[in-house]
Amino acid sequence: MRRLMRWLFIGLLGGGTLVIIGVLVINLWVLIKTQGRIEHEVPLCRRAPVGLVFGTAQWLREGGANPYYQARVETAAELIRLRRIQHLLLSGDNRTRYYNEPISMWRSLRHRNVDDARMTLDYAGFSTFDSVVRAREVFGAERLMLISQSWHLPRALFIADALGIEATGCAVPEGRAEGEWRLRLREWLARAATFGDLYLWRREPYFLGPLEPIELSSP
Repeated sequence: MRRLMRWLFIGLLGGGTLVIIGVLVINLWVLIKTQGRIEHEVPLCRRAPVGLVFGTAQWLREGGANPYYQARVETAAELIRLRRIQHLLLSGDNRTRYYNEPISMWRSLRHRNVDDARMTLDYAGFSTFDSVVRAREVFGAERLMLISQSWHLPRALFIADALGIEATGCAVPEGRAEGEWRLRLREWLARAATFGDLYLWRREPYFLGPLEPIELSSP
């Protein structure tokens, strides 16, 4: 019995090691494949017809403004002002009447003098995967600027590549929050899961719906 337990332990340890190696390899592949298309200076971000802004909570659970949210909406408004993009696709979770990421972004951007005609709201962006897929399949975007934190953009760009979307990343200014290390660790795991979504179990978005092409305003 003791010998059996020993071999089981060795097997589990070996399996765990392989999983860790697999996660590391996938992450390195994603980073190498995408880093050259991420710009960290907002005024230098490459022009694109549509900027996809990923939703996140406006407020932290422990209270106070979420710096990740603030950085995304401020960057989106600046990109419109600099005419780096013509239109914003605000994609996020709309789980209840009291939690609506697209509406929150829309309100914040209106306060920053972004015209309604330059914004489209996607209420079914329940995940990064869903947001990118819907940008093409529902809103007809073939060229995108992805707007988010630098550690989130590689995964989003990797998804866009797999879907045949011509995409670049515009990294928002860094604004750290308590517990950011957990988000970064989760992102490493999410990149590995995304590989499975795209190439193993062929994930589909939670909801698609009819085509609603974005009508671009004049620059």
